[in-house]
Amino acid sequence: MLDAIQKLSNAALGDLPEGVTRPTYDRSAIRPGIVHIGLGNFHRAHQAWYLHRLMQQGDAMDWGIIGAGVRAGDEAQRKRLAAQDYLTTLIELDPAGRSAEVTGAMIGFVPVEDDNAALIAQMADPAIRIVALTVTEGGYYIDPVTKAFDANHPDIVYDAAHPDAPRSAFGAMIAALRLRRDAGTGPFTGQSCDNLQGNGAILRQTVVSLARLSDPDLADWIDVHCTFPDAMVDCIVPATGPKELELVRSFGIQDAAPVTHENLPMGDRGQFLRRPPRLGQGRGDVYGQCPRL
Repeated sequence: MLDAIQKLSNAALGDLPEGVTRPTYDRSAIRPGIVHIGLGNFHRAHQAWYLHRLMQQGDAMDWGIIGAGVRAGDEAQRKRLAAQDYLTTLIELDPAGRSAEVTGAMIGFVPVEDDNAALIAQMADPAIRIVALTVTEGGYYIDPVTKAFDANHPDIVYDAAHPDAPRSAFGAMIAALRLRRDAGTGPFTGQSCDNLQGNGAILRQTVVSLARLSDPDLADWIDVHCTFPDAMVDCIVPATGPKELELVRSFGIQDAAPVTHENLPMGDRGQFLRRPPRLGQGRGDVYGQCPRL
């Protein structure tokens, strides 16, 4: 254990212990390009890390991440990350040894609200080209028996009746897409990062089916104009607990939300609406020109 523990922040990056990799790019120059809903450890160990690595190479500075959440517990995560300027210490667990890297691709986190107004406004911003989600495998409102969209779930019934103030992430996506369609700014790419086979098609089914309950014309527009590429991640990312908090302190860092992970890749397959960040340069693979799945 190191004697001096440095509280993580932008101002402290230059004072982090030797051996801890930290951002070499100007974080104030990052512009948002991605909203990620359900910003937990899984996302920060993968997509956020790949973007950080691209930024280390002077690329992808217009693909900054804005975190988001639709559950009451997400507000606690927002406060933890905001207190350390949205930085994350990523600890790689490798048989050859452990290493720590502070990542800086995340630049904000929208307030968590019952009506999701701030989230809808953020996703309606034309600068946002990807809305990604990590909402768990069971979070897509799929009937476990029929595998079809569950239109009778209470959240879905509520969102269909209140499309401008939805509860769910999918309802918020639809509300933002309505604003973008009406403003003529075009859609965004929807990207599921949950570990589901054909997760792009599943996300499409949920979004289009929910939209159809309140606005069939919008549902048709989304189905035609939005893209939903598949994504696959094969990596174990433990939850953060006392063991992980103590581990990050062993590197001389006080981080309220560190992430530990294995050294394994992520891949994307499908069509993006606009040039996606070159995640393949960060040890992932993006197949951005394939036909829509």
